Amino acid sequence: MTFTFSTLALVTALGLLGPVLALRKWWHIPVIVGPLVAGVAFGATGFRVLDASEPTFTFLADIGFALVMFVAGTHVPVRDPAVRSALGAGALRAVIVGVVAAVFGTGLATAFGTGHAPLYAVLMASSSAAVVLPIIDSAGLTGKPILALTAQVAIADTVCVVALPLVIDPSTAGRAAVGALAVGAAAVVLYLLMRLAEERGWRKRVHEVSEERRFAVELRVSLVGLFLLAAVATRMHVSVMLAGFAMGLAVAAVGEPRRVAKQLFAIEEGFFAPLFFVWLGARIDLRDLVAHPKFIAVGLALGLGAIVAHVVMRAIGQPVPLGVLAAAQIGVPVAAVTVGEQLHVLAPGEGSALILGALLTITGAALAAGRAGTAGGSQGKAYSTTTGA
Repeated sequence: MTFTFSTLALVTALGLLGPVLALRKWWHIPVIVGPLVAGVAFGATGFRVLDASEPTFTFLADIGFALVMFVAGTHVPVRDPAVRSALGAGALRAVIVGVVAAVFGTGLATAFGTGHAPLYAVLMASSSAAVVLPIIDSAGLTGKPILALTAQVAIADTVCVVALPLVIDPSTAGRAAVGALAVGAAAVVLYLLMRLAEERGWRKRVHEVSEERRFAVELRVSLVGLFLLAAVATRMHVSVMLAGFAMGLAVAAVGEPRRVAKQLFAIEEGFFAPLFFVWLGARIDLRDLVAHPKFIAVGLALGLGAIVAHVVMRAIGQPVPLGVLAAAQIGVPVAAVTVGEQLHVLAPGEGSALILGALLTITGAALAAGRAGTAGGSQGKAYSTTTGA
């Protein structure tokens, strides 16, 4: 398949399924589900119209993945004092979930003979700020439990994004660690430069001229930083996921201007993110699960294991719906499939199993958000009474 404008029109049209499925708010279906399902239908599993191995399609999808993780990083409330006050509770929960996930991962890898215990542990311990935070916003959930949940998700997301390259292939863990450090160091340099520009008033002056002349300079600078980090990541053989997330955290730490946030939202949600998820669905061949049915069980076990590992937090006071919501994941499983297939460390059907597990956690999160919202409404905003909201 040659990637042409007609192919691009099809991919963009398939991306519209996301807003269609997410239209009813009470379903709490993340907008990423629609293009993912459409990609499955038109890709390797279904009609095979889309070829996810086509170089142009793959490159555009890489840009989309980097932008998705960039926006996810900017959603982490690094500067929010209320969230920082909840870091202790969030960190405790993230650590306990990690321990439980390690036990589950070892058992799962042993039971199915895959040898991927560390990978499964990271997957089940992970949370996705890109999924959880928008669901919290759409459900109108607030209060101290939500602040602790936000801190927990931010910590788990950050740690698991960094840990994934180290555990997916132990033989390359050293190289991955060096790559992660290089991306992190580059992100710190960019953060210091952005903070300097903020403190000296340079960014404000540029913003005023850019807004008056419609130059979009801040967006252009953000994209330059993102692509520089992505270049470092690819040169060091780590996923662009890490580059995007690191750049997002750097921007969030400085403080993202509202105008830039809107511009990023437009370019990411309007084009690159739907394209990426259509591409991801297109590359998944669910026929592998039929040919290797044990990986159906692996996928279900990963999804249920992640949910159970997070629901265990009920023992220290976290409501069950919020525990299920915290289990939602997408970025880490997607990166695991992408990197795992590049390194040829995943068995046939195993990549599809990882995505199946992720979709199960997203389904659980959607159902949990509806239940949490209903509880909040029937109990006078149950999750906000602690703050007097």
